Parts: sequence; C-alpha cells; structure tokens
Amino acid sequence: MNNTCGWIALAGSSAPRAPLIGTQQADYLVIGAGITGLSAAHALSESRPDARIVVLDRQRAAQGASGRNSGFVVAHEHPGAHELIGQPGFADYQADTAISRAANDEVRSRLARHGIDCEWRDDGYLFAVNDPGKLTDVDATLATLRAVGAQASFLQGNALQQRLGTAHYQAAIQCGGGNALLQPAKYVRGLLDALPAAVTVFENTAMSGLTRLANGRWRAHTRHGGVEAPRVLVCLNAFVARAGLNASGTFPMELSASLTRPLTDAEMADVQPWGVLSTRPLGATVRFTPDRRVMIRNTAEYRGKDLSDHELLQRREHHLLGLQRRFPWLTAQDIRYTWTGHLSASRSGQPYFAQVDDGLYAVAGCNGSGVARGTLWGRLLAELACDQRSPLLTSIIERARPGWLPPRPLLDIGAILRMRVEAIRARTEI
Repeated sequence: MNNTCGWIALAGSSAPRAPLIGTQQADYLVIGAGITGLSAAHALSESRPDARIVVLDRQRAAQGASGRNSGFVVAHEHPGAHELIGQPGFADYQADTAISRAANDEVRSRLARHGIDCEWRDDGYLFAVNDPGKLTDVDATLATLRAVGAQASFLQGNALQQRLGTAHYQAAIQCGGGNALLQPAKYVRGLLDALPAAVTVFENTAMSGLTRLANGRWRAHTRHGGVEAPRVLVCLNAFVARAGLNASGTFPMELSASLTRPLTDAEMADVQPWGVLSTRPLGATVRFTPDRRVMIRNTAEYRGKDLSDHELLQRREHHLLGLQRRFPWLTAQDIRYTWTGHLSASRSGQPYFAQVDDGLYAVAGCNGSGVARGTLWGRLLAELACDQRSPLLTSIIERARPGWLPPRPLLDIGAILRMRVEAIRARTEI
C-alpha cells in the first residue's frame, strides 16, 4: 500500500531544492531538515547573520518524521504517580515542565515571527481513557497540573461524550494553559519556507560519513560531494546514529497512523476540534481536526527496519479497529491516508543534548514531544554552537541524562518485551 502521510499531502510541498553535487564550504552545517534542524538554522542565522549555513537532508526537507507526528504542542505532560505534588518526583516534574513551557513559548514565537499558518489551536487537549481505572489519583493530578500553571478540569459522562462526539471515553482531564494543537506538516513547511537567504538547503542528499579533517574542520561525506565546516549540528533525532553517534542513549521507535475523510455534520454535529492522549504509553493518540477528519495512532514499535507495505496494511487494519471502537460507522473506505513515522526515545525520558567534540553538537530523544522540544532544542543547540550561554541552556544540559542502555541484542530483547507488556496494559485504550 502507499505510505503517504496525510498531513504532508494536505499541506502541500515547498518548491524542490537540488541535491548536493561537489564540495561546499560553510560556517555552520546542520544535518537534518526537520523541526530541530530548521529551528537551529533560523537561530544560527539570527545570531550570526553574516555566516553561511548549509542544511542537508537525505529526503525532501520538512517531510520526514517532523511532518508525520500527531501535532501535539506539549507544555504540560500527564504526571506519573511518583511526580504528583507531595511526592519525591514533583521537583523533577516542575523542572521538566518549566522546560516544556519554554519550548511551547518557542513554537508560539516562531509562528508569530514567520507568520506560519498551521491550524493552531490554543484550547489544550485531553488525557482520556476508556477504562476509568487507568485515570487514577484524579484530584492529586489536577492539583499537580494547576501547581505548574496548567488549566485542568475533570470530565466524565455526558459532558465528555458531547465534547468528543463519541461514547468511547469514560473519563478525562482537559488540560490547557499552554498545551496546543497544530498541523505538523504545515508547521515544519512554514519553518522551511521562512529560511533566510543565508541558509542553503540540499535535499535528497544522504550523508555517508562524518570525519574530522587535519585542519580541525569537519567534513560530511555524501554520494556526490560533501560539506566542510568548522561547526556541525546533528539534528537527526531517531537517526542520530547515521552521524556515527552510537552512544546517545536513545533508540528509534516506529509509529503508524491513519487519517480519515472529512466527517459530515450529521456524523459529528456541533463537535469542535480536539486531541486525546492516553495515560498509557501505548494507548491511542486520536485527533478530530479542524477540517473534520479523525486521525488515530495506536501502534508504537521497537523495530530494526521499516515496515513493509504488507505490514503497513496490517497496521491500517489495527487503526480501523481503533476508529470503529470510537466511531462505529467508519469503514476501511473512510481511511484516506496511512503512514509511518519515527520518534527518538530514551530510557529516562530525558534527551541527549551534548557538545560531542570540538565543533560537533547533537541532540536526540524527543520522547514523543518533538514539536515543542524540537523547536527549543534547535535554538539552544545553535546557542551552544555559537558559544553562548543562558539559564535555560544550562537547565537543558543538566537535565539531559537519557539513561544507560544495554548492548544489543540485550537491548532488542528488553525493548520488545517491554513493548509487549505495555501493549497488554493499554489494550482497553487502543
């Protein structure tokens, strides 16, 4: 089947950029033209307006994982039991939320600065469950969210059903005060289209290696040439190992999603757009979009290779089951797009953010919050590469402890087993 991302198809593409042929010289090289890389390129050009900045991407710019996510702009995560107010982990939750709020503000700043139209909705989203037993400690959760600046309320019964247009969900926490939704492909395309002239983007240019030259500069090798620069920013997230960085403490996850046709007024009368996140790691992420489509993402897998067409078709069938649990009248013919994407995860939930070597900087480990975190990371990685410092950058570096990962094949075995356990725990939420 055709692996076509609905967000990208509906957003449209920017004018194509040529692949790299020959050797280019640059002041800064950014590897990866997703949210993080493009944000880094913007920040570099703003801080160093006379610098030549080159961006490489192995496929079309703005059409990788960044344009394929679910479009949740996270300011407030759902707190775990150990992070609730009064618990030992609350201080860490406060610190992480302060970073998330700064990341959310960074997205808002980019939207305003570049005039990006990406279907922004600022009324929050819901942590919702079919099984009320998977939404525990409601009062403490509300108090925790409010303590860090969120607007949080509890919904159930008819009020929740009317809000979502489905009786599937039995309990939810509506969380605003920062949390937002957007069309991810329109956002990342907006970042691409707003790049200044000092930034040159080469598309369909895979990097085959990254080496340090005798003069202290770095060279990114490509099939038909390369780029030499004294400072390189690796913004590949799930694919950071492609730059030879194999000790990041992060690992890739492959996700798949489907998007339906627009629903009619009769099917979803008087229902405003919404987004739902599960309280379980492998529960479904669902959105009802401004153009009245339903998006569902209810698979997340630790895999060593991409899904085949047959495997993607199987995931589409799984998406349909999830859709029909929420909207029983939907059929396979109502699904218009099905696609895959990747995210970068870590054991601790914290990112890898580092100066790897002289002139070499890298970030990975979005852990499912790539829109906001990626935008902020790009700016802060540029700040680090420009020898600048700020309290926020210091906080990011201090928190960037992705955790130890066992060597393969122990990592593979452990990750697969963990995914199976989480899938069982989330079976009512898929």
